[in-house]
Amino acid sequence: MSWGDKVVAYPADVVRAYRDGGLWGTRTIADQLHLIALAHPDRDAVVALDGRVTFRELDERTDLLAAGLAGLGLAPGDPVLFQATNRLGTVLAWYGALKAGLVPVCTLAAHRGHEIGEVSRRVGAVAHLMETGGFDLVGFAVEQAGGHPTLRHVLVLGDDPRGTSVETLGADLDPCAARKTVEEIQAGIGPDDVAVFQLSGGTTGVPKVIPRLHAEYWYNALAYARSWGWSPETRVAHLIPIVHNAGIVCALHGPHSVGACLILGTADLDAALPLLAREAPTHVLLGHGHFRAVSHPGFAAAAAALTQIVLSGAKVPPALFDDLERRGLWPAQLFGMGEGLFLTTRPGAPRLARATTVGTPLSDWDEVRVLEPGTEYEVPDGEAGELCCRGPYTLRGYFDAADHNAHAFTTDRFYRTGDLASVQVIDGKRYVAIEGRLKDVINRGGEKINAEEVELLLLRHPRVTGAAVVAMPDPRLGERSCAFVTGGPLDLPEVQRHFAEHGVAKFKWPERVEVVPEIPRTLVGKLDKKRLRTEITAKLAAEQGGTP
Repeated sequence: MSWGDKVVAYPADVVRAYRDGGLWGTRTIADQLHLIALAHPDRDAVVALDGRVTFRELDERTDLLAAGLAGLGLAPGDPVLFQATNRLGTVLAWYGALKAGLVPVCTLAAHRGHEIGEVSRRVGAVAHLMETGGFDLVGFAVEQAGGHPTLRHVLVLGDDPRGTSVETLGADLDPCAARKTVEEIQAGIGPDDVAVFQLSGGTTGVPKVIPRLHAEYWYNALAYARSWGWSPETRVAHLIPIVHNAGIVCALHGPHSVGACLILGTADLDAALPLLAREAPTHVLLGHGHFRAVSHPGFAAAAAALTQIVLSGAKVPPALFDDLERRGLWPAQLFGMGEGLFLTTRPGAPRLARATTVGTPLSDWDEVRVLEPGTEYEVPDGEAGELCCRGPYTLRGYFDAADHNAHAFTTDRFYRTGDLASVQVIDGKRYVAIEGRLKDVINRGGEKINAEEVELLLLRHPRVTGAAVVAMPDPRLGERSCAFVTGGPLDLPEVQRHFAEHGVAKFKWPERVEVVPEIPRTLVGKLDKKRLRTEITAKLAAEQGGTP
């Protein structure tokens, strides 16, 4: 599919430099996987709670699935909404879709009509893939298709007559014929075509769409794997949602780019940690919502073979870092984004850097600047400013968002991340420390909640006359959202019913409501959210019998 000017291309001379430098390859992601499978056919590719496959099995099964998808009439370039959790079928569907030339759109299982509807219309999604169990995602997909003229197919992981079962799709086809079909499809796709649509953290409302290209996205993953020294013997455990950017880069494409195994767990530690104990991972990435895994009774057995444990998603508590070291584990940190840039404290980084910073850029070709907010002036090392970046896997523009792109980049195309950062010089080397956020975002266990979006939704309630949403501290997730509202009478259950009626993802629902006579403002008339955060922090501390 031709996206026209909706996709901002990398400049031709930059592409040539990346390719001449050996960064970007000339194959699609599907072709890269096939080569890896030929090189490591009998090695474990994925071990999940619901099954396992070798690279040969993964390659053959996804060939059949791709041919089956093509047989449904799905054509190369068709966007497919992915709304699935951590299971073997999700991995099969991912590679099957890529082999069929389809473009996965990485939504969250928690998204509802408010988010799915806008994203679906923006990209012209043709199919919606989801799983059975829990919330009726299949019924939701059928309902969504009714209001989206481009949505023609409901694809299901599991068994539901309302959709086409993905896990058995193409099973009756000839494997050699399926391989030929995949080869014919891939021959028509270029390495610099759009492979995947990731979504932003939703910092300005409904998530923005991030086009990821075959060559740069595979390079992103391969560079990540190489940075940790991974090999085919590496076994990478992952508990964070696999369809997140971190899941795809760090846990799926990353290990597979070097012939390593993904051990795919879930957020359910009682189920995931025994899987890790049986499968002996050597590396694990823990998001902030999973930091509690370290204190779980099953963690010691799960961590027995670990040589690397990477922490991501929030400031790492010093006590956690110390605890991991006392256990003989080697902790590091990661900061990454769907837009591209990864910063990590890799092997060789001194302890101070690993404990207090998120490290250095993944690639020698990454360029990082810390600018005075709202300007293009760099701040001195040690001072906080806006983290800006460009490089061989960082986007050049959001999809179909010319107006937003006009201020999301500097004049020389550095992406403005909206994160406050500083450069810390340790042992003569420059490391990046994340200091906070410019954008008004709540980081709930790694899920980003745009406060303005939630405020606008609150104002749709007939008894809400004013709203300000701020982060309140939470020992498990880092932050939860607290809504200060004027109007009323109103309580939390009623607010949550209001959000449910509007089809809003549950992680965005306010988790505390404070009805106040008026919302404080600064001298220049802006909502005084600093004061509100201080008030709710103090109130929580008092309720818990402590001090703020």
